[in-house]
Formats: sequence, structure tokens, C-alpha cells
Amino acid sequence: MENVKDRYMWGLKILKEGNNMRIAVSVTNDEKFTEHFGRAQKFLIYEFDGEKTEFIDRRESIKIPGEKHQWGKSLKVVDDCDVVICLQIGMTAKPGLKSMGKKVVEDEGPIEEVLTRFVEHEKFMSKPLNF
Repeated sequence: MENVKDRYMWGLKILKEGNNMRIAVSVTNDEKFTEHFGRAQKFLIYEFDGEKTEFIDRRESIKIPGEKHQWGKSLKVVDDCDVVICLQIGMTAKPGLKSMGKKVVEDEGPIEEVLTRFVEHEKFMSKPLNF
């Protein structure tokens, strides 16, 4: 299991290198709520610069009804992202994404709320500790 220090260093490294953090959110077809990573047919892509997020793209990942284990199709559309936020993710997909250096966040709710929670957490974790 990933520890707090590793999560802190990961986010700080991306932002300190001057790179914006690219975030993919798997969404339901109506684009209102998070969706299971492997089932998602749509992903909303955002960039986070350490202060604010900006919507940059809407991507489709067409799935074949009845076919199982389609997470590879989802992976192709989020390949350039640093973070994947989804409702749930399968036992094979999660370590697969992590081995590719992607942070996986499982959260449930309306897209804006989920994205805000993640961003607020990243901002909090990037602050220096004051003792």
C-alpha cells in the first residue's frame, strides 16, 4: 500500500518540474457522475497547475456489450494522464495503471465534487509541514 510520503512526493515532483498534472475522470454517459474505469465509455480530461483545474478534453472509449475486461480500451484514452479518478477499478487494471506511473483515485459522486476533493487534497499535501 502506498504511504502518505510517497503520495506527497509524487504530486510535488510533477508540479515542481513545471508540468501540469493531467487528470482523467471516468464518467457516466450523461457526464454527471464517476464511473467504473473498465466500463466507462467517456473520460473528461483536466489539467491542474497546482492552483486551478481547467477542462481540456472529452474522450470516448467505446466498449463492446457483454465483453469482459475492457480496461485496455480505457487505458488507451488516458495514456497521457498522470491521474485517473474513477468510481471503481478492477483488480488487474489498478496495478496495471500504477505500474505505468499513474495515480489511481477511487471516489464516488458528481464530477465537480470529486474533482474538487482531489484538487483540495493535492493542494493540502503540497504545503510544507509546520511544527
